[in-house]
Amino acid sequence: MDPADLPSLEIERKYLLDGLPSMPAGAQAHRMEQGYFDPVRLRRAAGPDGAVTCTHTVKTGAGLVRSETEREISHEEFDTLWPRTAGRRLTKTRYRINDADLVWEIDTYDRIDLVLAEVELPTPETKVTIPPWLAPHIVREVTDEPDYQNYELALRLSKKKKY
Repeated sequence: MDPADLPSLEIERKYLLDGLPSMPAGAQAHRMEQGYFDPVRLRRAAGPDGAVTCTHTVKTGAGLVRSETEREISHEEFDTLWPRTAGRRLTKTRYRINDADLVWEIDTYDRIDLVLAEVELPTPETKVTIPPWLAPHIVREVTDEPDYQNYELALRLSKKKKY
């Protein structure tokens, strides 16, 4: 088995924001479309340079620590699998900001009035210091709230429920 196919741990805290903060210098915007067929996430992402990558990800677990196996796939494989995600899709803009030793990701969603911040951590015990540009916008931590997982957001969009 290829070591890249072995699951790794994703340790991530997620925060609900009251709006999009002013981004510090160096923030990079990525456009993403994601679709789900449990437990698989397909993502097509265009980076700031316009390069498009496609990934196939399997995540298991909930909350702060989850298992994740991710691999890049071809555009053809993405197009073949994409129809399986019908009714479970979302699009968003993700801003990536380097701050000290961590990378913050701020997501704004199309068709949902919602802004979330995420930060991946090296260990569950890592103390999170909220950067000054972000702190005034945090409403609360939502790491353990399933309603704020992208899969759940995609389901709500397909049912046209208000958020």
